[in-house]
Amino acid sequence: NAMLAKQLSVFLENKSGQLTEVTEVLGKAGVNLSAMSIADNSDFGILRCIVSDPDAAKRALEDAKFTVRVSDVIGFDCPNTSGSLAKVLKYLSDKGVFIEYMYSFACGDVAHIVIRPTDLDSCERILAEKKVDLLAANELYRL
Repeated sequence: NAMLAKQLSVFLENKSGQLTEVTEVLGKAGVNLSAMSIADNSDFGILRCIVSDPDAAKRALEDAKFTVRVSDVIGFDCPNTSGSLAKVLKYLSDKGVFIEYMYSFACGDVAHIVIRPTDLDSCERILAEKKVDLLAANELYRL
């Protein structure tokens, strides 16, 4: 499915230099980071990222002894104006689609959003029906 992007979740020990090492490994593999988010608890952190080449990134990180999980996520754009995201999220919540997590960044007039819904198929269908500007995986990898 061209609308589902592959996201990597990389488990990081809570020690200095882990994020530096991940970015160095990806750089040496010729992989570009398009978007990322870091969540942490007292034991470890999770770097969630969209990259230019998910397969090469996974291989390179596993070779460097990182634990990596791959998940499907959905990317979309909405206007970078007050209330735009709320409107899109309401389409989903009205139909019972729950979002596990999301991250986003705005660039000029547009906000780029990455979400991980519990139900990918329903989410994608609802967003398409509502004419939300879905990002194809290859567009998200190039942001």
